[in-house]
Amino acid sequence: MKARRYLVLMTLLAGIVLLAGNIAAQRLLAGARLDFTEGKLYTLSDATRVTLRDLAEPVEITYVYSRRVGQDYPAIQAHAARVRELLATYAAASGGNVRVREIDPKPFSEAEDEALAAGISAIPASGNDPLYFGIIGRNAIDDLRLIPFLAPERETTLEYDLTRMIARLDNPEPPRVGIISSLPGMKALDGESGYVVLQDIGRSFSVEQIPDDFGSLPEMDVLLVAHPGTLTARQEWLIDQFILRQGRAIFVVDPAAKTALSGAMFSATDSLARSSLGRLGAVWGVELAPQAVADAANALTVPVESFTGRVDEVAHPLFVGVPAETMSRNDPITADLMRVVNFGAPGALIQGSLPEGVILAPLITTGPSPSFIDPARAARDMAADEVLQSYMTEAAPLVMAARLSGRLPSAFPNGAPAMDEPSDASDLEAAKAEAASLPPHIAASETPAEVVMIADADFLADDFYVVPGSGMVVADNGALLLNAIDALAGRGELSRLRSRAASLRPMVRIETMRDAAETQYFRQQSELEARLSTAQARLSELQSSASGDGFFAGDPEAELTADERAELSTLREDILTIRASLRDIERDYRRDIDALEATLKAINIWGGPLLVTLAGILVWRRQAKKRRGAA
Repeated sequence: MKARRYLVLMTLLAGIVLLAGNIAAQRLLAGARLDFTEGKLYTLSDATRVTLRDLAEPVEITYVYSRRVGQDYPAIQAHAARVRELLATYAAASGGNVRVREIDPKPFSEAEDEALAAGISAIPASGNDPLYFGIIGRNAIDDLRLIPFLAPERETTLEYDLTRMIARLDNPEPPRVGIISSLPGMKALDGESGYVVLQDIGRSFSVEQIPDDFGSLPEMDVLLVAHPGTLTARQEWLIDQFILRQGRAIFVVDPAAKTALSGAMFSATDSLARSSLGRLGAVWGVELAPQAVADAANALTVPVESFTGRVDEVAHPLFVGVPAETMSRNDPITADLMRVVNFGAPGALIQGSLPEGVILAPLITTGPSPSFIDPARAARDMAADEVLQSYMTEAAPLVMAARLSGRLPSAFPNGAPAMDEPSDASDLEAAKAEAASLPPHIAASETPAEVVMIADADFLADDFYVVPGSGMVVADNGALLLNAIDALAGRGELSRLRSRAASLRPMVRIETMRDAAETQYFRQQSELEARLSTAQARLSELQSSASGDGFFAGDPEAELTADERAELSTLREDILTIRASLRDIERDYRRDIDALEATLKAINIWGGPLLVTLAGILVWRRQAKKRRGAA
């Protein structure tokens, strides 16, 4: 065969092999991923993989993104690429149960009609066209869930939001929430009365109010224990066994619940105002501190009427407003809160000896210098100045809300306590039958527990975050509890899903260099700027006194004395010298950063070509050596 024909044939053969290899790789390696990012941005968590694996029916995900509009916003464009990659990973990992398609809703298109009909938000942009950037999810029976807008700020909870949406589509039934509470606002049965947060819970979940004399617990996904009354040992055991089996509960406890004392006498303060974790906390290694907490750093201003009848706004350390940015950004419960959460005479969760493998993760903490306050006084109307007089600063922030994760032991190692026999003999047989139907006692968790604890009951009350009359919400108190229920109400794996690292990594080295430069040059720069300001002021003063007749005669300094002329000349020289020094400082300030930037540019621009050139030289030398050897 001639060499030219052989070359053409081999080129065609190589092309066919390359094409076939690509097609085969797309099919065989569709689910394969190599994730080299530091935060494993493109690696799904185990919780998501389990959720995708257990899907009963296919779920269709429609990714809505206005490509042309999004190009005008770099942050949106980068986040859109991140969402697209993550959705592809979901589709690949689901084994065909998650089907992803993308639409670009251009103006007056069918895609725009579809996005608007589903409820995707049309965000006004700088041009004429709005930005659509959301996700529509549908299941086999056309139930719909959506994320109206994929805010880049929520990148850390993107996987949680997607997985939760898919889980809800797979199981559309609203999660069931059982509530045990002594607070009147949390005990309403009709869903129309009670606290606003209770009404909000009723709109999203199926609520089961558990009576005070309960002898068993209903089937539910999450148990909410909100400032419970006195519980018998049997009732604590029932809660203990629910947590060991189901693993999901929220405890709202308080050493000084102001809202529980409406109209109560002083003698009832301790019994009504205080709730605790009881025996369960002792076994979990977490206790509610016996005293209330004051926090001067996050003190809210409250109206206080003086003796003269004048109403002043006073910062009160027992009324604490914790800013959202100081809460945990790694847990979905607090990661997306945007406003403060207001507390009233809260408590503190004290960590003791946790069971092996159990983790206590703080969600909300106080400011740097809190103080413990007598709970009996804190529960009543304690004036701000009285609080400050009792203020004894603690050495470190205190934990006001936390999540406990892991396998827990039972608080009743000797088994179930005796049944609570009703006082009415006619109810005894029913109580025995109810007790006989209970599952047997277990000594440890069957499933890893996820328990959220919040050391304040007052934050549930409307007075702490809802404007009376208008209903306007001014703090994220309700969102905190709803997020907690929502995070725990999913399947077991979903409740353990946490937020992920952000794709935008901070330029740590640059920031370190900038901080070092500021430390080195800031004082010198400040001194020079002060000297420059003084010199310019004196110069203006001399020039203004020199603007007499001489100015029009061509000698603006004619009215100045010889000494003033000399001073004026010196000032001008000083100003020039100082300005030159400031330019030097500015240059030196950025010298290291500019050098690093130049080095990175050189590597990016010339690194690749140099490597290719070196490889070519090595190949050429090797071939030349072979030819010389053959000769």
